[in-house]
Amino acid sequence: MEQRVEVLESYDVISDGVLARVSIERVPGKFTSVYNIKVPAIDPGIRAVLTEIRTELIKEYPLKIQTLSESYSPTLRTDFLDLTSDKLKTILPGMEERVYIELSATLLHEMFGLGVLEILDNDKNLEEIVVNDSKTNVMVYHIKYGWLETTIRIETEKMIENFAQQVARKVGRQITTLSPLLDARLPNGDRVNATLYPISVHGNTFDIRKFREEPWTIVDFITKGTITPELTAFVWQAMQYELSMIVTGGTASGKTSLLNVFLPFIPPNQRIITIEDTNELVLPRFLHWVPMVTRQPNSEGKGEITMLDLLLNSLRMRPDRLVVGEIRRKEDAETLFEALMTGHSVYATLHAETAQQVIKRLLSEPINLPEIEVSTLDLVITAFRQRRSGLRRVLELAEVAERSVVGKTEIKTNNLFEWKPRTDTIERTINISQKIANKLELYSGMTAEEMKKDISEKVSILKWMSHKKVASVNKIGLITSNYYINKEKLMGVVAADEEPEVLET
Repeated sequence: MEQRVEVLESYDVISDGVLARVSIERVPGKFTSVYNIKVPAIDPGIRAVLTEIRTELIKEYPLKIQTLSESYSPTLRTDFLDLTSDKLKTILPGMEERVYIELSATLLHEMFGLGVLEILDNDKNLEEIVVNDSKTNVMVYHIKYGWLETTIRIETEKMIENFAQQVARKVGRQITTLSPLLDARLPNGDRVNATLYPISVHGNTFDIRKFREEPWTIVDFITKGTITPELTAFVWQAMQYELSMIVTGGTASGKTSLLNVFLPFIPPNQRIITIEDTNELVLPRFLHWVPMVTRQPNSEGKGEITMLDLLLNSLRMRPDRLVVGEIRRKEDAETLFEALMTGHSVYATLHAETAQQVIKRLLSEPINLPEIEVSTLDLVITAFRQRRSGLRRVLELAEVAERSVVGKTEIKTNNLFEWKPRTDTIERTINISQKIANKLELYSGMTAEEMKKDISEKVSILKWMSHKKVASVNKIGLITSNYYINKEKLMGVVAADEEPEVLET
């Protein structure tokens, strides 16, 4: 019996007026499901007209065309679309307005963008768009279905190289055979990586890691089961009283997103400085927040601003909370832990699979920090993505403690919460917190019973926010700020199950 294509889901994607139909399909004989995208077909005669218009625009508006090829100016994009549409209406009168819009946008994408990849970039369901070479179809990572093979193939290696050079020009960079690697951040937040043959053996590559327009929130994570209100409340309490934390996990496990959802728990009267290679963290707009990003050297090798440069400078800016996007080098770790030892609250991400691996990385080459510095870290929380299902969960929350072994003190991690894969639940372990409980008692002045009540209050707020589907970073920040400055009113709103909007007054 012949097997049929099974359609898992269908939806539309619009990019600058170009309407495409996407169908996620399970195709017999294929090991990967298919991202079938259908874009409006262009008649050869109309294609010739577009080529003619392209030539005219280059001749008539050379300055605008050059600027568009070197920047992401929204105003010039709009001007280009209007000019193209006017010329199309003159040459090909009588068509529907929709067709003029689609043809104008198609020419815009081909001249100054990434061609059909522009449409993929506008699909909010995609996290990654990957061109491996011109011989294989483009691959995408879908938030629901994981890796999918698209029905798109970039025709030549030269086209892939042109995409990379297009991006490089607009961010003031170069990618050539002498400098065949590109790592760039686009104005919309997307991150682009490209490599040229023969560095990439099978052909030129082009990778877009899409930046989520609306960042994940703690409510999203609780709703999806990534984290529980109880674990979140524990982290909230620890952050309130200035304990420090590292978020760890494997590649694409969601480390930065997990760190980001915790940052609105910082009290609104404290100065926060974030340091990143690319600007991914998004905090509530009314927090005292100074975001800083590194800068790569120009084509002459000048002007580089490193993570270490920013870390050292930030310590002169009187930060209450210091957040580092990712610790990669020995110098970064040394400066961060120096800040921790001088009384700053620090938060960072580090690439490791477990909390215990974090300690090993910090103590071993090439980072090789002294044990006395590593012991000042309070918590490690591990983000986890299950390879088979794509499921994202908090794998563990561990405290960093010391223990004596044969007259010698060593650093260990003590798991306070763990994810149980069989039941898909995050549970408090039987291990009793020693270091964190003692620190919180010292920093907060609360008894163990009072800290337990404090956790319970935070859990009730988190469950209320989830019930009310509080969706934005700013609204969550508003609620947590009310917790610090108007707690009695907030707890009344929560107890009465009122809408969050009443807090805005």
